[in-house]
Amino acid sequence: MKIILATALLAMSIFFGGDPKSIHQFKVKTLEGQDFDLASLKGKKVMVVNTASKCGFTPQYKELEGVYEKYKDKNFVIIGFPCNDFMSQEPGTSSDIREFCTKNYGVTFPMMEKITISTSPVYQWLKNKDQNGVEDNKVSWNFNKYLIDENGHFVKHLGSKTKPDDEEIIKWIEGK
Repeated sequence: MKIILATALLAMSIFFGGDPKSIHQFKVKTLEGQDFDLASLKGKKVMVVNTASKCGFTPQYKELEGVYEKYKDKNFVIIGFPCNDFMSQEPGTSSDIREFCTKNYGVTFPMMEKITISTSPVYQWLKNKDQNGVEDNKVSWNFNKYLIDENGHFVKHLGSKTKPDDEEIIKWIEGK
């Protein structure tokens, strides 16, 4: 019976393409250098954002923090990944980034160590359909947003111009 069940599951996986890996497979470091296991976010909707302190979109930190404060107790979290990939708009150290975000925008959502988009395993997963199971996309600038469901599965990519408190995002968070 176990062999039949295993064979059936394997056949279904092959036929339907299997369940793509979830973001919960990754472990990253916080700005403070602490380990952060994304599996700890199981059961929460997640917005992943690549951030920068010297960008025209930097004021989005205010909206990000507002959305986080409103929904953090409703199984939602924002994860910021600073990057210096676009016109060197995040040149600071981890402590510089933390100080800037806290002092200027009161950021309390989790912020990770600065990454390079092209080499970050999390961003490779976010950008590639063969890994995320949904779509190929490109991070064209700072403050791109990625929506991840409670099971760690990729839902949608939104560009820099979409504000964190956009109606589409709020409806998704609220499950409407």
